[in-house]
Amino acid sequence: MTKPGHDQRVGDANATACATLVDEWVRCGVRHAVIAPGSRSTPMAVALAGRAELAVHVVHDERVAAFTALGIGLDGVPAVLLCTSGTAAANFHPAVVEAGLSDVPMIVATADRPPELRGIGSPQTIDQLELYGRSVRWFHDAMVPDEADPGSWRVLAQRVFSTAETGPTHLNLPFREPLLGEPGPLPEPIGPPLPIPRGYAVNGPLDPSLDQQRGVIVAGGRHGVEVSDIAAFAERTGWPVLAAPESACRSLSHAVTAFDPLLRHRDFADAHAPEVVVRFGRPPASKVLSQWLVRSEAPVIQVGGPGVIDPERNVVVRCRVDELSALSGAAGTPWLARWRHANDSAEVAIAEALAEAPLSEPGVARTIADALPDEAELVVASSMPVRDLEWFGGPRARAHANRGANGIDGVISTAVGRALWGRPVVVLVGDIAFLHDSNALVGLAGRDVDLTVCVVDNGGGGIFSFLPQASELAHERFEQLFGTPHRSDVETLAAAHGVAATTVDTVESLASAVRPQGLAVVRVVTDRAENVELHDRLNLAVSAVQR
Repeated sequence: MTKPGHDQRVGDANATACATLVDEWVRCGVRHAVIAPGSRSTPMAVALAGRAELAVHVVHDERVAAFTALGIGLDGVPAVLLCTSGTAAANFHPAVVEAGLSDVPMIVATADRPPELRGIGSPQTIDQLELYGRSVRWFHDAMVPDEADPGSWRVLAQRVFSTAETGPTHLNLPFREPLLGEPGPLPEPIGPPLPIPRGYAVNGPLDPSLDQQRGVIVAGGRHGVEVSDIAAFAERTGWPVLAAPESACRSLSHAVTAFDPLLRHRDFADAHAPEVVVRFGRPPASKVLSQWLVRSEAPVIQVGGPGVIDPERNVVVRCRVDELSALSGAAGTPWLARWRHANDSAEVAIAEALAEAPLSEPGVARTIADALPDEAELVVASSMPVRDLEWFGGPRARAHANRGANGIDGVISTAVGRALWGRPVVVLVGDIAFLHDSNALVGLAGRDVDLTVCVVDNGGGGIFSFLPQASELAHERFEQLFGTPHRSDVETLAAAHGVAATTVDTVESLASAVRPQGLAVVRVVTDRAENVELHDRLNLAVSAVQR
């Protein structure tokens, strides 16, 4: 029943507009919608839920919902992410930032009050215009449906989908009451969508001076290049591929997987300084690698990747992979053989050192990398887990990490998004990242996902133990500000959400626990001080075999 003073034609216009937008997005290929519950978003929520082609995921926490949508979008097809008006939209912001920095498609739909209720103290109303700044590819504040031309709705839907192809798009949707209505006839489709072409501006042909013999290939995440093209380039040039797990290149015949511990040995690093670097995607996590490249003064050619990534100011040109044909490389020289020999020796030393130690943080990364089935995916936190996997995970290490903003928020939620595609997923996090995103467990037991959450529980922020603060501050002050012990019980927290949890302490039990088995939390207890000592021993072991 329509409330007094409400025109039901308004509710019907809301319903028709949203049904048209959703119909067009479905035609474009959208298959997932993530909805954070609320009232003002009712017209769009009902329209999304009414389409059998869409898998609709209702998520209570807006930050969790947004990172779930990010995880879904990693395959290149955006999910529709919906919330009500007010601070709900602000809670989307961290995931929108990550999506913007990593070129992850996402359609962000925020419900809003109509213009006459803005700026006058109306409840649950904030300024949502341009809320996400430059993190989105396009922002549009739609007209209220009862004042809009119905012929514009499909055009708007196509524009939103097209601009979301390489990152998040923000569509702000003001609705007047009544919020419920019956959709009328939808405007006819106007033809196929016209997506904005992918690609980026390049700097022109490669300068002949870049054609040097001693080159290295650095492969990082989100490069957007076919791995077979990277392999062919490495084969033709005879250059090593210093491959991060996010690159999917560690199984290549030219891959160097222990580059971080190798480059910590100064004699080896100096003897293998490159004259030119070709980087696919974003840089790996290793600071040792980035410092080595800066010290070498070698020019860097960036191929692919989300935007310009040049924190060291050493990228001299961006180009497409087909434009690398001007580089002749080091074929027929011992350059690659030297790298391969060093890497093989380093990997043996790492494996032997890990076998001699109890289950450790680097050992967890290595064990998961080796045990992960081919059909499964791994998501890792952008703190110590991504570093341990990169430095000590070996040739089978492959993973996704949210390295755009490098935050630890939303890691489990991102993994949930991956699992909602129907594939088994393992997510490796520390205890702080687990607690930070524990709301991802809300309602998770009721979802049909195959997800194993592996928690390295060292009672605080382990990555800070590697920083100068750990040795230069008094122990009590360091623990207060950086170690941050929390005394939360991981297993009890998981159980409160109906998720089975267990603690393991051997390689064999961990390997068994991370195989596809439905939903579970697996905890490994470590010690932060012992972890620092083990990292030192691993690096010394690699250095010893290079002498």
